[in-house]
Amino acid sequence: MLTVHHLDTSRSQRILWLLEELGVPYELRLYKRDPRTRLAPPELKRVHPLGKSPVITDGDTVVAESGAIIEYLVECYGNQAPAELAHLEPLRGTAEHRQCRFWMHYAEGSLMNWLLMKLVFDTIPRQPMPFFVRPIARALCGKVQQNLVAPNVQTALGFMNDHLASHRWFAGEHLTMADFQMSFAVEAALVRGGNEAMWPHLTAYRQRMQARPAYQRALSKGGPVVMSS
Repeated sequence: MLTVHHLDTSRSQRILWLLEELGVPYELRLYKRDPRTRLAPPELKRVHPLGKSPVITDGDTVVAESGAIIEYLVECYGNQAPAELAHLEPLRGTAEHRQCRFWMHYAEGSLMNWLLMKLVFDTIPRQPMPFFVRPIARALCGKVQQNLVAPNVQTALGFMNDHLASHRWFAGEHLTMADFQMSFAVEAALVRGGNEAMWPHLTAYRQRMQARPAYQRALSKGGPVVMSS
């Protein structure tokens, strides 16, 4: 039996969505974050040495990292997918395949770095600290946000919004692996990126994604997608 080791409000939500689309039976094991640190519990290290989520076990096979898991599931179970999902891995050498590969890497290689930095610098000033340190922390974090993090987040939002003005899904007209990899990042970017009305094509994409029955089933099983800042 394939098992998803799922941490609440984490990237593993996209693995649940893919499995629901594929119709592959799986067991869901839920893990809760430490309420104080928001870190994953130590029990996850019994599954994989990094102690992170997502991670899946499929018999004796253990796979970590979202992109690797998505590729593994499509490779092993993609032939069972409904006809609508025939393009999960586009034909190599095509423009759709190049787009799919780009967005598979962009999600974690570029975009999530800035979104994580935004979450961290939003959170630091609210952490327990001596009262005389708080104004300094707030000023420093605000400066980093203003001069470094916010401009990069806005650039990313604009880049995705412009791309989706002419693409129904990230690789083109068909749902591909890239959409599952990008799903968490899109949710996080819109939550943390300010006025959603500025990004109509990106918000329309999110609506298409969230309207899919498989996405809704994954949400009902895995819980909220994005951690609030």
